Amino acid sequence: MDDAELVRAIEGNAAELLMRMGAAGGGGQRDDGGVRWTIGGSPIDYHNAVVGASLDDDSVDRVIAESLRELRDRGVPGCWHVGPSMRPLDLGKRLVAAGFTQAGAEPGMAVELSLLTGTAVEGLRVVRVGSDEDLAVWVQTLGRGFGEGVKEAEWVGEVYQRLGLADPWRHYLGWLGDEPVATASIYLGAGVAGVYFVMTVPEARRRGIGGAITLAALREAQDSGVRYGVLGSSPAGRSVYAGLGFRECCAIELYEWSGVPLVDGG
Repeated sequence: MDDAELVRAIEGNAAELLMRMGAAGGGGQRDDGGVRWTIGGSPIDYHNAVVGASLDDDSVDRVIAESLRELRDRGVPGCWHVGPSMRPLDLGKRLVAAGFTQAGAEPGMAVELSLLTGTAVEGLRVVRVGSDEDLAVWVQTLGRGFGEGVKEAEWVGEVYQRLGLADPWRHYLGWLGDEPVATASIYLGAGVAGVYFVMTVPEARRRGIGGAITLAALREAQDSGVRYGVLGSSPAGRSVYAGLGFRECCAIELYEWSGVPLVDGG
């Protein structure tokens, strides 16, 4: 893939994942060529997501207002994930003017899997989740340090139970002895392996475990014939992924709405 193809894959993989998770959570779906969203399937703003937009000056403000109304009517917070493909170019400014808050950016990163670097961590055993019992442990572990903690982990677990544990969904647990200490997930979509939900429990951090579980999951994807891995990193995780060979290809700007009332009777 060239750089433009990698950017499309970064955006496409995340959009597919969010749309499918939102649908499994019971969210409303819109995909009409102008805008693509899933809203109402999650209590987490990140997952009530607008993931695509190709709008002109005559329609953009109306569609932003429609997304706000959908969020308000369903009683959930939400987020626009504004990637390089989304239009118009001043979309971010319009979202802020409409009441969204700019919440930073996720570096969109990619790696050719044949060029992966990194090493295993002594004593770390990485196991793919293969049963509901394994998934329950994965959820419990994720809730110890990812995102909104137990609230987010339990929702993610419910959705993954509905979606099943077979491809394109792959989930991994990292164990030190009898203790689960790390999680990771792979979503196979848009022709690449997307990396999600990488988390190490607080007491086991700074030992290379997050990089090691990511490396193991991507090696398995490579063995299945996938050539590229992609992810949206937190700022803190960027150096970890760079150490595995990932490079930054784009930025996904996040604009959040927390549930404040709309103005002017919106």
